[in-house]
Amino acid sequence: MAMKYRRLRNSELADLEQDFVRFLSSQAITGDEWEKIKMESPLQADELIGVFSDMVFEQVLSKVEFLELKTPKDLKTFHCQPEKIVMLGLLVEGESPLDFTQGSSPEQMMQQLRLSGAKLKMYRGEKAYQKDRLQEIFEWMEKGALISKDGMMYKTLQGLTG
Repeated sequence: MAMKYRRLRNSELADLEQDFVRFLSSQAITGDEWEKIKMESPLQADELIGVFSDMVFEQVLSKVEFLELKTPKDLKTFHCQPEKIVMLGLLVEGESPLDFTQGSSPEQMMQQLRLSGAKLKMYRGEKAYQKDRLQEIFEWMEKGALISKDGMMYKTLQGLTG
């Protein structure tokens, strides 16, 4: 069976151990049976991990409303709406020590910007999903976008656009 997303990494699986045990139980697989499957049928074990991985991603991705993707000179924020994704971004134009990846406060960032003479360019875009909504959110996350629980940066930029 082809996976929809990707196999959870071992560290991710370790963090979800109790959930995986519950998943195995739902498949009527005991701890001893799981150990036997891993030893005797690695392909079946891998397939079970794949099914579990897809379930985990489905649950997480279905709750995502906001994403952020930061590079040193570019900040993209996304509002993942039901039918489309809306992006608001900030781009540093000119030389500046300002680095969106450093976690500076907005006040510190503005001071760095003023002292350097660089400018901030705000941009916006939106598009309907070309694929399944969850698949597109997953692809952004695989490119480095992080989930923003409160969407504060997106809402701040939205407030600046009027």
